[in-house]
Amino acid sequence: MRTKYEFDDYGARAIRGTIVHAPVYGELEVLPRGVITVNALGIITGVYSECQAKAKGIEHTIDLGDKLILQAMCDMHLHAPQYPMMGLGTELELLDWLRTYTYPIERKFFDLSVARDTSYALAKELIQNGTTRICAFSSSDVDSTLELMRILEAEGLHGYVGKVNMDRNCNSLVQETTEQSITETQKWLICCNRQNNIKPIITPRFTPACTDTLMKELGVITDMEGLRVQSHLSENLDEIDWVTHLVPGTTHYWQSYKQAGLWKNKTLMAHCVWSDDNETSAMQESGVYMVHCPTSNMNLASGFAAAADKHRKHVKVVLGSDIGAGHTLNMFDVMASAIQTSKHVEDLPEDRLTVAQAYYMATSAAQEWFDEEPGFCPGNAFHALVVDDSQLPNSSMLTPQARLERLLYKRQQDWLVAVFAKERCLYNI
Repeated sequence: MRTKYEFDDYGARAIRGTIVHAPVYGELEVLPRGVITVNALGIITGVYSECQAKAKGIEHTIDLGDKLILQAMCDMHLHAPQYPMMGLGTELELLDWLRTYTYPIERKFFDLSVARDTSYALAKELIQNGTTRICAFSSSDVDSTLELMRILEAEGLHGYVGKVNMDRNCNSLVQETTEQSITETQKWLICCNRQNNIKPIITPRFTPACTDTLMKELGVITDMEGLRVQSHLSENLDEIDWVTHLVPGTTHYWQSYKQAGLWKNKTLMAHCVWSDDNETSAMQESGVYMVHCPTSNMNLASGFAAAADKHRKHVKVVLGSDIGAGHTLNMFDVMASAIQTSKHVEDLPEDRLTVAQAYYMATSAAQEWFDEEPGFCPGNAFHALVVDDSQLPNSSMLTPQARLERLLYKRQQDWLVAVFAKERCLYNI
């Protein structure tokens, strides 16, 4: 059913509504009848209060009344082949869960018909939950990875996808030889030139699944091609102990990536549940990002990661759903879980994550990783959500900040009115 708002017309537009964005960590900027102007390429050209818009003679082409205009969500860590197994296997911890559930389901993703169906379903649910930018693990298979990238791009999503590398300690159904993993990665990178908005990222699964030789070769490829890196770090205590035995000469998990040339500015490391001060300092010094995955950490009993503490120690922190260990693709749910987790690990109330801080991690912090400025900044691509909460109790009596807070925990049916990703409207009820 169409709304009265013609969101999906291409071209320049000015949109008026209640703007809530996070240009600064921990602070929300609210413009109750604000106007965002966007050019025909989907780039923000201005953000104005009602008075400023009137003074400049800006006529809004789309009037949303009191609906919220929010930054679109960024899911910075998810496993696309695991989409069909969301909510399964949470009676196990990480290493047993991988062997029992993950590797068999990832093998099924090698089948292109399965990869195609999974990718379309994943893209649809991401968009319907307000996520427009992602960083995703695929499988170790090149063809299914390329199919995933093609579909995500066609559906209008932006971000990065990695062909997974793993040449030891995995199920034989998905494990590669070292030479095969390197060769297939090079083949995949050549084919990735077909994509504009979904780009490749080097993706060693984690140190236990990658030999030193493979890791170092991936480091060489990363440098030669100027690519970014994503992997896992210090998620589980048994995993950490395993790394110390697999990589002699290292005293900390992070060093296994460093010695391979994969520990660098904007490397994404998921979890970091057990990262100590040494590992945290190494992240800060190298510009490595922590991807906080609170729902997954709780489901697999990995522990409670101290995201707020990492930020205080000047580590960049973003959020990820980490499906399938994570049970939801809705980043509002993930923000709520991040706040709840913070209450378990921070002794002082003033040190616990706030809504404004969690919102920044789910949006602006990730925008910086994507080489943009935080918030709805002119020059950024227009990634935005239009949200209707008018049917929730007392909505008209709440401040916009309180309305955002409630969205993390409670949303009405048909809460999401529209989703924008640059020049396209991906969703419009």
